[in-house]
Amino acid sequence: MLLPDNIHPDLSIYYNGSILLMELKIKEKQKIIDLYQNVKNRVDMSFPIFILCLDWLYLIDAAKIDENGCVELCS
Repeated sequence: MLLPDNIHPDLSIYYNGSILLMELKIKEKQKIIDLYQNVKNRVDMSFPIFILCLDWLYLIDAAKIDENGCVELCS
């Protein structure tokens, strides 16, 4: 759900995607599991929501995953 109309905004992909972006700005390249742990320390995000956010960030060319399984910001 990208823009929810009947739930809290903090459950949306947009909001959670921004948390992933903030974490990637702190350290631009992180392994997927490390990124999830860092995000999980900030907010209570489920792994399926985390993956949906990564998909969305990939689709808008904000983040990419390399062949080693590291997530990094796109320039």
